[in-house]
Amino acid sequence: MNEHNLVLDLEAALAEIPVLDVHTHLVGGKLGARGLQDILLYHMVVSDLYAAGCPTGARLTQYPNWPTEAETEARIREALPFLPHIQNTSSWWGVRIILADLYGWKEPITEANWRKLHDRIRERADDRAWHHGILDRLNVRRTGTEIARRGAGEDDERLQYALEWGFFTRCQWGEFDTALYELERCWGRSPESPSAIAAGGRPPTERTIRSLADVHAAIAHYVKSIPFGQVIATATHLATDIDYRPASDVHMELALSRRSQADRAERDVYASYINEAFLTELEKHAHEIVFQFSFGAEPLPFETGSRLAQQTIGQLAEMIGRHPKLRFQCFLASRHANQSLCTLARELPNLSLAGYWWHNFFPDVIHQIMAERLDMLPANKQIGFFSDAYCVEWVYAKALLVRKQTARVLAERIDQGQYRFEEAMAIARRILFESPQFLLGMVPRVQNPSRS
Repeated sequence: MNEHNLVLDLEAALAEIPVLDVHTHLVGGKLGARGLQDILLYHMVVSDLYAAGCPTGARLTQYPNWPTEAETEARIREALPFLPHIQNTSSWWGVRIILADLYGWKEPITEANWRKLHDRIRERADDRAWHHGILDRLNVRRTGTEIARRGAGEDDERLQYALEWGFFTRCQWGEFDTALYELERCWGRSPESPSAIAAGGRPPTERTIRSLADVHAAIAHYVKSIPFGQVIATATHLATDIDYRPASDVHMELALSRRSQADRAERDVYASYINEAFLTELEKHAHEIVFQFSFGAEPLPFETGSRLAQQTIGQLAEMIGRHPKLRFQCFLASRHANQSLCTLARELPNLSLAGYWWHNFFPDVIHQIMAERLDMLPANKQIGFFSDAYCVEWVYAKALLVRKQTARVLAERIDQGQYRFEEAMAIARRILFESPQFLLGMVPRVQNPSRS
């Protein structure tokens, strides 16, 4: 069979396979884009624009607030002169797919016509049937998002939830007590959205951690507040800048006394101690929840860069080994670390790998990572897709980009005799549909039984 035809045949066959999107930031009842800003200024595209010289590198106002029309207009108009410079990027390819396939727009976006496109998208902003139709068109049977974005439960049939709240092991630009602050902002409160990356400033908290007893009381409150039965995972980030050496009570008490002068040493103690205490408590609920974590993206003034130290990979293995009953799942943003993570997942029964996160969501990187995982890991130790999308339009674009790379990786293996066509389809179904059920307990919504 001609290689090009084989790829096209595989793409067509993959379109019939049901998919579970295990991680997004969709908002219940408001799944779709509210205007051009949600498509054109998705944070990956903002990074492209900033790199091209656009003055603003920050994200738009983030949930639970929405950008005002004034902010939206200013940011779109600011971006317009830089659009020609990013048309080579795969993120722009995603924009083009969305606008052409979903909104019938194939023209360049200019000062003269952007409002027309903006209005066309806004017309669909509250059309929930339209949003559901996009997911059905992709054969996406269930989608994961933050429970803080559940809304009033309007889309519970479509969504499943993860707790994305306190980030005890994430670093923020120029901070050394982030772990304590993250725990404080959760202490005594109900789950809500996490702190934004590079948000600037820190809103005051209702309580302050001053002692070891406070640390344990705050952790106990956090675990007690997890809505077990409503969430399938708790999502966080493990920063590579942190030295995850076990910290004793004495180390923690000393570090707490130095909070006003905290530096890297105290930062590492705060994060390591809190993380280990949290995992110990969470392991008591190991049958109810998965510990999902992102890995390999570290703060810059606006977003993050891809960095991951070999020491951190080794310390991750020790961390997972200390908690054998708790299931760990990694979202990786470091291309070069994929082979190392695969070796860990081969030897640690409670570690699995999912998708292509942030700095790995580019076609060539997806191709390499998928190929390595298919060769190194059983299908039930890996999940083949999550979109990390903030609206269903970006679920659409990212699903198509992954589908194209999946077809190419499978075609290579068919061509060299590793898989037969039918075996390739069975493998694709396992990593796209069956593994999320096995590894996370996702429950697929029945869409059309004849297609499954």
